[in-house]
Amino acid sequence: MKRKCLIAVLAVYLLILFRITVFRSGVTQNEMFGGEINLVPIVDWIDTYKSGIWNFIYLFFGNIVTFVPLGYMIMKLKRMSIGKIAMMGFCVSLAIEILQFVFASGISEINDLILNTLGTFIGGVLAVIWKEE
Repeated sequence: MKRKCLIAVLAVYLLILFRITVFRSGVTQNEMFGGEINLVPIVDWIDTYKSGIWNFIYLFFGNIVTFVPLGYMIMKLKRMSIGKIAMMGFCVSLAIEILQFVFASGISEINDLILNTLGTFIGGVLAVIWKEE
């Protein structure tokens, strides 16, 4: 029963995650493949920091924190190496970034990929540390 509940929570989490990151502004045919891509790492973090510390904290740590539950739930469902957990987070994040470009619903950024993968990794580590079984 606990496993089925966790699977349901993971499914709802993923639906909400994709709604917030990809389908937040609606999708129209006219906007297909019109998104922006930023493949330069770290530079935007500096620019964001210069524009305001709170915006930086929100964007930097928000990307990490948003993906912690993914790593945690995957590790609780299926014990695997932390590297595989991080790779799963990378793949989910990559899917989001590609869909953001396809549906022109956000800026596809390498920085998001890095931070989301880190968040998934942290979630997996926390699942290992917090063994309640």
